[in-house]
This record gives sequence, structure tokens and C-alpha cells, in this order.
Amino acid sequence: MTEEMQKYDFNGDGVLDQEEREIMLEDRRRRMLDEDSQRDQSRRMIWFVLFGMLGYPFFVIGAEMLGLGKATEILGSMATIYFPATSLILASFFGANAYQAKK
Repeated sequence: MTEEMQKYDFNGDGVLDQEEREIMLEDRRRRMLDEDSQRDQSRRMIWFVLFGMLGYPFFVIGAEMLGLGKATEILGSMATIYFPATSLILASFFGANAYQAKK
């Protein structure tokens, strides 16, 4: 019996009976669903940040085309903070994933 299986041997008899096996399988299934959900959320976050980074210049151009000079100025001045911040979000995400993969 492996160490992982021993965690589910609740009565300590050294054998996984049907109930213990079902608990083990349910636990594995939930972990798989959690990991899948985490990957989906991470993917959504990356797309959101990337669309924001790519869409930012269009907001500046759109504000200029609409004659909103002050908005263009504000959006332009925010770029010095916005792009490094979003890049840092992506870098930390990929760094965390690489760290978790090595565990």
C-alpha cells in the first residue's frame, strides 16, 4: 500500500475497503476539478491582462479622435504605470506556475 493510499485507510487494517476507496477516488476527482478550475481562471486572467495591454493604445487613440484632450493626456500619463504593472502580473503568474511545477 502506498503512502497516499495509507491516508485513506481510516480503520487502520492495511486494506482499503470499498468505502475508503470511494472516498479516495472522490478526493482525487475533486483535486482534479480544482486544478482544472485553477488553470481556467489563470487562462482568463492572462487573456484579460493581454487584451488590456493591447487595447490600451486604442483607448488613447479613441479619446483623441473624440476630442477628449484631457482624457488622452491622462491615459498617456498612466501608461508609465499601467504597462509595468500588467507585465509584473504576468511575470509573477508565470513565475509562480514554474515554481509550482518544480515541486
